[in-house]
Amino acid sequence: MSKARKVLSRIKSVQSTRQITKTMEMVAAAKIKRAQTRIESARPYALKMIDVLHNVSQYVGSGSHPLLEVHENIENVVIVPITSNRGLCGAFNMNILRQSEALFRKEREQGRNVSFVGVGRKGVSYLRFAGYSLLASYIEFTDNPTFTDAKLVTDRLIEMYQEGTIDKVYIVFNHFKSVMEQKPTIHQLLPIRREEIEGEADNEANKILKAKYEFEPEAELVLFELLPRYVETVVLRALMESVASEYAARRAAMKAATDNAGEMIENLTRWYNRARQAQITQEIAEIVGGANALQEA
Repeated sequence: MSKARKVLSRIKSVQSTRQITKTMEMVAAAKIKRAQTRIESARPYALKMIDVLHNVSQYVGSGSHPLLEVHENIENVVIVPITSNRGLCGAFNMNILRQSEALFRKEREQGRNVSFVGVGRKGVSYLRFAGYSLLASYIEFTDNPTFTDAKLVTDRLIEMYQEGTIDKVYIVFNHFKSVMEQKPTIHQLLPIRREEIEGEADNEANKILKAKYEFEPEAELVLFELLPRYVETVVLRALMESVASEYAARRAAMKAATDNAGEMIENLTRWYNRARQAQITQEIAEIVGGANALQEA
C-alpha cells in the first residue's frame, strides 16, 4: 500500500508538470503570431532597401565601399551565432551551436583565426564553457528586437572590418519558414556579396521600365550610407526570425512534454488501479478467511 501511495503522489506531481507545460505551449503559440507579424511588417522595408541598393549600384563602380571589398588574405574570421536567452525549446540552440562549430572547424582547417560574437545567453554560456574566443557578447536583447539592437551588434564588426582587423563575418541563425519548420542558416555578413545588392541582368523590358535617378549627393555617397544600414537590416531580420523560431521550437517541445506527461499519467493511473484492486481483493480474502475460521471454531 505504501508503494501505491507513492505512485499516487507521482501522478499528482506529473499532473502539475503537465499544467505548466500546457500553459507554456499556449503562451508560445500566442507569441508566434506576434513574432510573425513583426517579420511581415519589416519585410517591406527590407525589400525597398534592396531595391534602392539595386538602383544605386548601377551608377557606382565596383569596389566603391570598404564593406564590398574582399580582403586579399583571409586570416581572421568572426562567427555570430544567434541563440535564445531561455531554454525549454528543444534542439533550437544546439542546432545553431553545431552549425557554428562545424563552420569553426572548416575555417580553422584553412589556417584562419576564428573568434565568436555571442548573441543570446545560452550561446554565450556554451561558448565560454567550451573555451572559444569571444570578441563580444550580447545577452540583454528582448523578444522584440529593434534597430538599436542590430546596430549594437554590427557597429563594432563594421569598424573592425573597415580597419582590416577582421576579414570575414558569418551570422548563424534559425530561419523561420513556418510554425513547423525552422532551418539553421549560415549567412555571410561581411564582406557584402555583390550579388546581394546588384539586380538581375537587365533585359530590354527592364531597361524600358527602369526609372532613371538623379542623386544628390553623389551615388557613391548614397551607397556609402546605405550599405551599413543594409548590414543592420540583415542582422535585425535574423534577430526577429530567431525569436519566431524560438517560440515555434518551444511550442513543439512543450507540446511533446505535455503529451508525454499525459501518457505517463495514464500508465501510472493504470498501475495504481491494478495495485488498489489487488489490495482490495486481498483484504476481502482475509475477511472471508477470518469469518470461515470463526465459523469452524
